[in-house]
Amino acid sequence: MAGIIPKRKIKGVDICGCRTNCFIIRSDLGCYMRSNNFNKGADLSIYALHPACQNGDHYLGDSDWFYIIKGNDYRRVTDLTEDSNSSVYTLHPNFRGGDHYLSTFRGFHIIFQEKGICRRTADLSNDFASSEFPLHPNCRDGLYYWGLPFHYYFLKPASKWGVEYNIGTDLQYNSCVAVLSVHPDILKFLPAGLSITSGSAFGKWVNIKTAHNDSPTPVKWNRKVTKKVGYNKEKMSEISHNWKIAASTTISSGGLAGLIAQFQLSLSAEYGGASVNAEKENWNEETMVEEEVLCELQPNERMYVWQYQLGFGSEPMFFWRDLKITNKPNPPTEVPLQPAGFKKKP
Repeated sequence: MAGIIPKRKIKGVDICGCRTNCFIIRSDLGCYMRSNNFNKGADLSIYALHPACQNGDHYLGDSDWFYIIKGNDYRRVTDLTEDSNSSVYTLHPNFRGGDHYLSTFRGFHIIFQEKGICRRTADLSNDFASSEFPLHPNCRDGLYYWGLPFHYYFLKPASKWGVEYNIGTDLQYNSCVAVLSVHPDILKFLPAGLSITSGSAFGKWVNIKTAHNDSPTPVKWNRKVTKKVGYNKEKMSEISHNWKIAASTTISSGGLAGLIAQFQLSLSAEYGGASVNAEKENWNEETMVEEEVLCELQPNERMYVWQYQLGFGSEPMFFWRDLKITNKPNPPTEVPLQPAGFKKKP
């Protein structure tokens, strides 16, 4: 099973808790998702991410504030959409370079995964009265970590049970309260999650028409071939049909679903992608188009008309505008889209 892209591999993407809700930050999409229950997929709302709050190295929150860490500084705001009540502070040297940051039990936790340790402090800008403890081995493999007032959470690598997350009260002693599955509507918003809910991406040539000259003489073949061009709106809408898009968000539900689908196509096979760049193409809503095909078939010759299609699992979702004609039953090997890869964390 393809997995979720770990936080360490992608910039500006994180999960944080604030007050009673959890937030998935997607700077690459310019928005974030709010939910009060990742297991039930409850109260899913999408909001625009203010430009000043984008592309952070880490995101965390407590009962009053969001914190956005960039390099050696952090920004504190009360609203990620408005950048309200913002102020900037210097991150204490002892708290720099962490792999994950979260706030729980009225304290900040900085996780250094490779070292297997966690530092705890009451103030990110001051090392007064901070402490350090070893992470329990079972708490070291999280892809993302976040906290709420009385629990820590971390997303686990995909297993035979799918994608799950741990809830606990102590990272040192693995005081796990529960292990819950992540709801599909949440998974779709996580980077590479679409491959888990809809299947791995594909890009392939599909034979949409075949002709054969059975006569002993050459034959001119002139026909109109009907093809689909654009994206399948119905399939696209399934990605985001349970999401509430805030009125202040400039992107539409369909537009956001398109960005997520194209992002998934750009990923490598390791994360269920097809390694193609579909973002530069102007994909309109699917229409039926007739294209005239004229060729001469030699005696006993066959002709194959191919169209490049992209999708997930076994369902095509994007239909390439141009056709390709060959006299062999094997599909073409060229890819009409440019190769691509997601923007990795530098």
